[in-house]
Amino acid sequence: MRRLGLIAFAIGCAVTAAAAEYPDHPIRFIVPQAPGSNTDLYARVIGAEMGKSLGQNLIVENRPGGAFVIGLDAIAKSPPDGYTIGVGLIGGMALTPHMVAKLPYDVLKDFEPVGMIGRGHLMLVVSPQLPVKSVKELIDYAKANPGKLSAASSANGSPGHIGLELFKSLTGTQIAHVPYRGGAGAINDIIAGRVDLMFEGLASMTPFVRDNRVRALGVSGPTRSAGFPDIPTVSEAGVPGYVAVTWLGVVAPAKTPRPIIERLNRALNDALKSPVMVERFKLIGEDAAPGTPEDYAAVIRTDFAKWKTVIESAGIKLSE
Repeated sequence: MRRLGLIAFAIGCAVTAAAAEYPDHPIRFIVPQAPGSNTDLYARVIGAEMGKSLGQNLIVENRPGGAFVIGLDAIAKSPPDGYTIGVGLIGGMALTPHMVAKLPYDVLKDFEPVGMIGRGHLMLVVSPQLPVKSVKELIDYAKANPGKLSAASSANGSPGHIGLELFKSLTGTQIAHVPYRGGAGAINDIIAGRVDLMFEGLASMTPFVRDNRVRALGVSGPTRSAGFPDIPTVSEAGVPGYVAVTWLGVVAPAKTPRPIIERLNRALNDALKSPVMVERFKLIGEDAAPGTPEDYAAVIRTDFAKWKTVIESAGIKLSE
């Protein structure tokens, strides 16, 4: 027993020493989406700001594909030494696990949450050609014309698609889902009137709403967006209980030492206070979400359970 105690003490000292010197070389920052995506842009800005606090560069590595699986798998299977971290977003952490039959990792066991970056809204928009100007009018129109409305999404199983399914479930409406390969084509068809409505991330929809090329009816969060204070939440506009918040944060491989997680968390929270990040959140009307690793872990667990129910009820599946 004494020998085991000495071994444990030695290991603890080694971990503490390694954490005290951390980081002593650049950190790989995996983004499970393609270059140029909103997630990629967030990662590059937050990574640069975190690097200032850590005294080392965060090198962004894009690993898109497989509904976030490729990138998240690369994070999960990396050494838990703090030199590989990555972006964990709602799509990969709370949605995909319920739509893919076999994942090469367990979301709730194989990642160590570092902290949240931010929270955002989906925005419910309709084509200018559709004769509705409020959420209540949309519900009434859908019920009077069952199955005739079409709703675009950036992809099957995307947050916008899942947000639509929650809307349909709570309102008892029949609306056909039309998945696209990316948001650009879907937004173009909303503007042209080829599809009727869409739930899409506020950051993506902001320029089109401000230019009146689409009509915004509501935002999906529990409170209004600071960037669009005159647009009601979907809940207050006629669908009580509707909340579909988007989020992203930073994760590390499971078993990354706690002192390293705490060091990364401090750097992340410092980065969120930087002028460049404050301006970015203000520009797109989303909210920075500083907090502890435990705060982020609770969000993952809560939304993992919430969206499991919605996805299974809608029968949404993705190919492996």
